[in-house]
Amino acid sequence: MIELITTIVIIASSVLLFGYWFRYSCLLMLNTRTARDYARDIVTANQLGFANVQAQLSQASADLAGMRAALDRDYAVVSKLLEQVADGQAGIEQKMLAIHYRLMGACYTIGAHVSPKAARQALEEMSMVVAHFANSVGEMSSSPSMA
Repeated sequence: MIELITTIVIIASSVLLFGYWFRYSCLLMLNTRTARDYARDIVTANQLGFANVQAQLSQASADLAGMRAALDRDYAVVSKLLEQVADGQAGIEQKMLAIHYRLMGACYTIGAHVSPKAARQALEEMSMVVAHFANSVGEMSSSPSMA
């Protein structure tokens, strides 16, 4: 019986530590800035709205569901662009951030029913992922090897 409890405690703590590491790593990637912001060019060229979503999140009367739909649209566009620019070779960073985006989408869905503050936080992180991907697309497409 002691072995079973010990095993359960070890597995539970390992899962929690992995979750903490994953979230911390994603937040580190999202908070890393490049020397030049390439996202603006991508926003203009593809009529993306994540910058507007980031600005609207501070407003109390913001339409969270509309922002979620705009982010999902932007995410689909930027993911497709990133796939084209990277020749279908998604790195571990891109895969981790894609999972993070989906997890934050689930957090938004739960948070929208429970806490508007939690829903806003999830949308903020989702917009950060879209911004990061847009910046990556711009950076890759402007590199000398792509020309």
